[in-house]
Amino acid sequence: MQARNLTLATVAFAVTFWAWNLIGPLSGSYDKLLGLSATQTSLLVAIPVLVGSLGRIPVGVLADRFGGRVMFAVICFATIIPVLFVGWSGSYPALLFWGFVLGVGGTSFAVGVPFVNAWYEPARRGFATGVFGAGMGGTALSAFLTPRLVESLGRGTTHVLMAVALAVMGVIMLLFSRDAPSWRPSTEPALPRMREATKIKAAWQCAFLYAVAFGGFVAFSTYLPTLLQNVYEFAQTEAGLRTAGFSIAAVVARPLGGILSDRVGPVKVLLTAFAGAAVLAVVLCLNPPLEVPAGVSFVLMAFFLGLGTGGVFALVAQLVEASRVGTVTGLVGAAGGLGGYFPPLVMGAVYETTGAYTAGYLLLALTALAALLYTARAFRPARGRK
Repeated sequence: MQARNLTLATVAFAVTFWAWNLIGPLSGSYDKLLGLSATQTSLLVAIPVLVGSLGRIPVGVLADRFGGRVMFAVICFATIIPVLFVGWSGSYPALLFWGFVLGVGGTSFAVGVPFVNAWYEPARRGFATGVFGAGMGGTALSAFLTPRLVESLGRGTTHVLMAVALAVMGVIMLLFSRDAPSWRPSTEPALPRMREATKIKAAWQCAFLYAVAFGGFVAFSTYLPTLLQNVYEFAQTEAGLRTAGFSIAAVVARPLGGILSDRVGPVKVLLTAFAGAAVLAVVLCLNPPLEVPAGVSFVLMAFFLGLGTGGVFALVAQLVEASRVGTVTGLVGAAGGLGGYFPPLVMGAVYETTGAYTAGYLLLALTALAALLYTARAFRPARGRK
């Protein structure tokens, strides 16, 4: 039962994340179709991230109340409507509006973490959340398959297929998934639970670290197709293929981060992740040439960011009592999503102003360095904890 529910949750996470990232891989076609500026394109790419981030806070509370089985199905069904309308929209304002609503697909993360946590004993929760987190590979599926499906079937048909996948996944979760026997619904009112969660120091600490690690991954996975087309002049499908490689590296690294956190402690994993991200951000400032130097740099960046995302939620599982993991996950997940909302806007503005992304990479390097120093200072007593 453990393995089955972990697998179902991971697949549901991947499907909803694919839906959440439908706009990013097609940014080049929207740019040409609607004549958008770099700033307008970056806003279109980033807008689903906003509600997918903030929505994790109430969804985390609802997961504590109704359980992961029901909430996964609700999110799958609710995401169908914006998926269809994004596919049928032909104007920039309509795309912005439905892209905003599309963000509901990104809230599934706040459901999955408490769902899988409840199925595993504390010593294996780093493994469980790490494996579940691999479902963010839905962004890789989107980057690789969405442009190709649109080329062969058209945008409207592609979005209808995505809607069907969501409907099927929602039914599967209702029929075949189960909440853990130890799980009990929270009967406390939502607002007091959220207020109590904001008083937990670990929630804010992990929120900052997740904003850097997961925010960096989301920012790259949504904006990388645009960046690759601007800097290296790739076609949309070629940029999507390389973005898929980036996402896969992070997907592989995330469960590894959880497993290593169970063995050596999450703090050591996070220190390694942020150090690697800072160094690679400096390397990317140098605008490495194709194919190997640039490709290796982006893949290693994804690996370290993925490692960090696995480490953060292993830390949450250590520091937060099980009955509040859903609510705290909502807060931390929201911070991670917001961490991915702003960088595409910054990168778009930087590129429009300077014609290069150097300043954006420097900001990433400084942010990763700040997260490294904070981790080393804030969790010094916890370094030896497993």
